[in-house]
Amino acid sequence: MTVSRTICLGFLGVITIGTILLMMPFSLSSGTWNDPVTALFTATSATCVTGLIVVDTGSYYSFWGQLFILSLIQVGGLGYMTATTFLLILLGRRFKLKYKVALQQALDTTGLSDVGNLLRSIIATTLLVELTGVFLLMFVFVRDFDFRMGTWQSIFHSISAFNNAGFSLFEDSLMGYATSPIVNIVIPGLVILGGIGYQVIVEVYLWIRSKISSSAERFCFSLHFKIVTSTNNFLFMLGTLVYFCAEYHNPLTLASLNLNGKLMTAWFQSVITRTAGFNSIDLGQMTNAALFAMMILMLIGASPGSTGGGLKTTTVRVLFNCTEAVLRGREDVTIYRRQIPVELILKAVGVVVGSLMTIALATAALSVTDPSLEFISISFEVISAFATVGLSVGITAQLSAVGKLIIIAIMYIGRVGILLLMSAILGDPKPSSVDYPEEELLIG
Repeated sequence: MTVSRTICLGFLGVITIGTILLMMPFSLSSGTWNDPVTALFTATSATCVTGLIVVDTGSYYSFWGQLFILSLIQVGGLGYMTATTFLLILLGRRFKLKYKVALQQALDTTGLSDVGNLLRSIIATTLLVELTGVFLLMFVFVRDFDFRMGTWQSIFHSISAFNNAGFSLFEDSLMGYATSPIVNIVIPGLVILGGIGYQVIVEVYLWIRSKISSSAERFCFSLHFKIVTSTNNFLFMLGTLVYFCAEYHNPLTLASLNLNGKLMTAWFQSVITRTAGFNSIDLGQMTNAALFAMMILMLIGASPGSTGGGLKTTTVRVLFNCTEAVLRGREDVTIYRRQIPVELILKAVGVVVGSLMTIALATAALSVTDPSLEFISISFEVISAFATVGLSVGITAQLSAVGKLIIIAIMYIGRVGILLLMSAILGDPKPSSVDYPEEELLIG
């Protein structure tokens, strides 16, 4: 039982438990037994914090079913190993080295000595951010519903947004709140905090603390922080500009809104597209240009150590700078005056190639199982599932049983990571003392 197998099997275990619970009669509003494929699809989507649905969550599932889905989202967002390790801390048990390494891989962090403190800070940050989101959303939902239902709506959407899940209790997601300033600020804010990763949040906290304490030592942000923040800011602005221009005259999306409404909606979708499955406009009515841009942003995804999926911003940034180095004739890759190790470049290449191969195979398979669907809709669905985004142009419920199983597999692969899954299947690499001679090869 290697570390990678522990993580992969852990997610499978959570999905299995969630499927069983969602099949029970008390989980459905109708009080009947749930369809196994529907329960499996919903449990996988919730655990993998994707947000794709084949039934309406708010009307199809009872309160207990919604509570089970929310619990799966929370466990899936924090990660199976994070939740398990936190329980061990509460029980006062000591960590074995194997579990420390597993937690390190699950959180994508370095160092083993401060794992316990890191985990406590993650839990505290999660609770603080989610409770803040609940409080702010109550100003909207309690006004539109009674106190009890409004509070539940606030809790559900706050946890779903921070964990980048995209599940909503409304049939049309958040289209009814497309012009609500609070919703358009709080929901993207929660998504951003959940998608930038815990290391970035901790560095911001340490920077603020150093400013308040007037420390003589100059606080230096890490390379990870600089790459994540700069790349995210660029992608947020780019996405807003693309959606605003592509949908400006579309009467089915932005044309009927005033200028502030257009900018607000474009900003909302730019943030949400990266990792969360909410939508404030009908995606099925968007132009092909906007859908194509959305597919690219979904594929890039969130940042390492976060609740989101995708290729990750650091992976794309490393490969972009690698391309720049080749075009400029340099032999090393540097970002912010720091040289990137060759091992990280190879890992980035492996992530991109493996991800694109998985997406291509899944798209081809869905084209065979569901030939009546348009190719761009199938591609959109597969990328959304692999990047654990959860956006859809409305074909999820139309998929065949085999098509739904393909999407379930893609959501799982996207959540655990293509490299981690291959490591679980093939086992840990064995060291080799053999070095082969180099030989030139024509490239490009």
